[in-house]
Amino acid sequence: MAPLLKMRGMVRTFGALRANDGIDLDVQPGQILGLLGENGSGKSTLMKVLFGMLPPDAGTIIFRGRELSRHHPREAMAAGIAMIHQHFMLIEAMTVVENVMLGWQQAGRVIRTAAIAAQVREASRRFGLHLDPAALVATLPLGRRQRVEILKAILRDAELLILDEPTSNLAPTEIADLLAILRRLRAEGKGIIFITHKLPEVLEICDEVVVLRDGRVSGRAPVAGASRARLAEMMVGRDLARAHKPVPRTPGGVRLSVSDLTGPGFGSLSLDVRGGEILGVAGVDGNGQIELTDTLAGMRRAQAGRIVLDGRDITHAPVAARVQAGLAYIPADRASTALVRGMSVAENLMLRDSGSSPYARGPFLTPVPAATKAQKLMTEYDIRAAGPSAVVMRLSGGNQQKIVVARELDRAPAVLVAHQAAWGLDPGATRFVLDQVIALRDAGAAVVYVSSELEEVLEISDRIAVMAGGQFAGEMPTAEADLKQIGLWMAGRPE
Repeated sequence: MAPLLKMRGMVRTFGALRANDGIDLDVQPGQILGLLGENGSGKSTLMKVLFGMLPPDAGTIIFRGRELSRHHPREAMAAGIAMIHQHFMLIEAMTVVENVMLGWQQAGRVIRTAAIAAQVREASRRFGLHLDPAALVATLPLGRRQRVEILKAILRDAELLILDEPTSNLAPTEIADLLAILRRLRAEGKGIIFITHKLPEVLEICDEVVVLRDGRVSGRAPVAGASRARLAEMMVGRDLARAHKPVPRTPGGVRLSVSDLTGPGFGSLSLDVRGGEILGVAGVDGNGQIELTDTLAGMRRAQAGRIVLDGRDITHAPVAARVQAGLAYIPADRASTALVRGMSVAENLMLRDSGSSPYARGPFLTPVPAATKAQKLMTEYDIRAAGPSAVVMRLSGGNQQKIVVARELDRAPAVLVAHQAAWGLDPGATRFVLDQVIALRDAGAAVVYVSSELEEVLEISDRIAVMAGGQFAGEMPTAEADLKQIGLWMAGRPE
């Protein structure tokens, strides 16, 4: 059988950086191909070249027997290629059917809402999408919005779907639904390129994996018989076993004390975290975690209760005063909260130092000291960019996250509040971030580590608490963790 897609010798450079260096890639009809690689390995660049968002410097693309050369996204879509991005390309103020009709020539110049709505219902039934054509996109959860993007691809007769980190923002039930939809698409003969860092999903849904490292193909393997450990090692070229085993420790005094804290999305929460201790907070996203962490960091006002850091009441202190008191914050939303994406790497790394010498003079950064420190942090945290002056929005999501982690942890804070600190990172980078947080704990800091990845919370924490419905459903030492009980807590059931 001839491949649906054949890419040969793909090269794409950015100045001296060779993001894609002679990559070959095949996708068969009715195949789900997992595309793996560390952050900055060239995955996103390769897919942007395929979809026509970037021109290649060399190489050939053959799709359905026809060469695509110097094409644009509109031409890729007309040929039968669809790309579903992490951040959905939808108009929230419009309905499902209105979003489907946008830019679709088959919808015609005259609005034919009823006829297109009928097609939406039929495709939705056929592929198990469960979408109401009249539903307003703004009212849909993330999983359903993603289905709208898939529906748009289906109705445009896409034969190849590129999904970029499709499960990164989904709840577990939504992930299961998405994988079921992908199986139906595969059964219909569609080719799918599945880009993800979540190795269990690769093992569950993919037929074959291609691994990129430093812009080149470092390995190919059928998924049957593969293991998580083997795939992770293929990605990073080394064993990802924990760098150091935990040793018994006696935590110090309480550094963060929260009493009866109440805010929008959560109510009357209390917790104490001692120096040299990590409190892991698990739970399905949407149960008050982001509201809690934002309130601890000063991004939202507390309605009641107290927050005390090293004996100092910071309940109503502004963000700058909390930073001065020794609080560091890694928020879940790096794009709009943690970074200024239009600014450079150096400027983002220096945001906490923008008022201090020698990095700033008045309202302006001092270029040489700021660039020198930025380069140091880029090396230490493996931030892959052309240099300190590179614009953040042009970096991969994982490298953007590393900027946030480097900026917050480099200050050796007394208390770290981290929400999804390893979100979007490949296994090697995740291991690095977790080790940095553990090292901060071992140096005497108190850490509140919030993540929807239960395995991650269990690995890093000394104690684990579970949030459900804006409350702490329960807490236990991680060494005594009972997965069944944790699961009940996450489902909102006390026993």
